[in-house]
Amino acid sequence: MPFDPSSLKFDVNGLLPCIAQDHVSGEVLMLAWMNAEAVAKTLETGRVTYWSRSRASFWIKGESSGHVQKLIELRLDCDRDCLLALVEQQGPACHTNRRSCFYTAIRAGEEQILSAPIA
Repeated sequence: MPFDPSSLKFDVNGLLPCIAQDHVSGEVLMLAWMNAEAVAKTLETGRVTYWSRSRASFWIKGESSGHVQKLIELRLDCDRDCLLALVEQQGPACHTNRRSCFYTAIRAGEEQILSAPIA
C-alpha cells in the first residue's frame, strides 16, 4: 500500500514528534519534531530532517555538526501521530556531545547522569 502523507496526524502547530533510534543497537537517541515538509525531505533525501521550533526552520541533522543521521527506515505509530526513525548515527546525537539525549535517569528519586560527553 503506498504511503499517504495526508494520513499523518499533526498537532495544532502542524508538527508531530519523531523518535530517532539506532537501527542496530535499538538505543533511543533523541526526540525532535517534524512537519509535513520535513517528513517529505527525510524520505526524499535519506537524511533525517527535523523542524526546529526554536529557530522556526528546517534542521538537517548533522548539517553543521557533522553528526549525520542516515535514515534506514521510517515507522508510524498506530495512531499515526508519532514517527520512529531508525537511523545510522554518525557521532553523538545530542547537542551536549553525548551519544543519546537520554543520559539522565531518575533512580530512587535522584537524578543520575549515565554517560559523559564524547571526547
